[in-house]
Amino acid sequence: MLTETVAIKASTGRILCTTIFRTGGKKLLAKGHLMNDDDVVMLEGEGMNQVWVTRLEEGEVSEDDAVLTVAQEMACGCMEIRLAAGGRANLFATENCALLVDDDLLKQINCAATIVIATVTNFSFAAKGQRVATIKSAPFAVAAAQLEAIVSILRERGAIVQARPINNSNVGVLYTDLVHCDRARHLFENVVRQRLERCNITPSFVLGAKEDVASVVKGLNHLLMSKPTVILVASTTAPAGPDDVIGRAMTDIGCHMERFLAPVEPGNLLLLGYKDDVPIISAPACYRSAKPNVVDLILPPLLARYRVSGWEVACLGHGGLMA
Repeated sequence: MLTETVAIKASTGRILCTTIFRTGGKKLLAKGHLMNDDDVVMLEGEGMNQVWVTRLEEGEVSEDDAVLTVAQEMACGCMEIRLAAGGRANLFATENCALLVDDDLLKQINCAATIVIATVTNFSFAAKGQRVATIKSAPFAVAAAQLEAIVSILRERGAIVQARPINNSNVGVLYTDLVHCDRARHLFENVVRQRLERCNITPSFVLGAKEDVASVVKGLNHLLMSKPTVILVASTTAPAGPDDVIGRAMTDIGCHMERFLAPVEPGNLLLLGYKDDVPIISAPACYRSAKPNVVDLILPPLLARYRVSGWEVACLGHGGLMA
């Protein structure tokens, strides 16, 4: 990349190395702008004689082409790409969705230092129209060989960011209490609604059960008949493990017990199981407050019908201190 100061008349087809302002502060042209004949006329009309520019050399790719290429390779799902000033491309959600981010691959690409990528956190919920990632190039140009290396890694490893739409998600809620299910519903229903509304979801099916194994089994089976996307169990008790009432009831209906204990505070007593493809979440005390907790971390991908694994729950420890 060759930078030089040239006469305004000789700047057509060159890339501006600096933003140009009119006397008084109004921006006329942005850094990175490709000069054309109209720009030359305008700047001469402003009384300018010279401008600092650069031009691409053989084996180089412009910053806009570089970030657009990476954006097309690094993302999949319900997103659109919008170029922005300064060698940037932004990714925006085109639907309400959950974002899955390959953190290891993101770090590998960012180590190249020719292109850098910033994303929202893994498992985030994104509303339609929300920016979810930005790709930024080194100023003005990227070596074609370096860009090709990045693209090769992405094609081999897959997308860094996946946007999985949250469509037609049905949430079943089972309220349980040792004495009377209405007590649990009275205590928790408002908080449950607030938590789901963060993902633009409202509860579809709600039941209550006394907290004994037979009653919880009956309640879970009734909810499963409605074919929910997710079932939340909001209990007034704090179980010591999968062998307590909620865990035994989940086992009795044939759940695969994916994970007990999460490295998240609040929410470390998370119990996550799957009845076929339906996740069932028991998270004691997480429904007493609308403040963020482990349910907020894993609910978006589950609503997007992504099967969260026990390993992925274990990986929530970095950033898991939410209190």
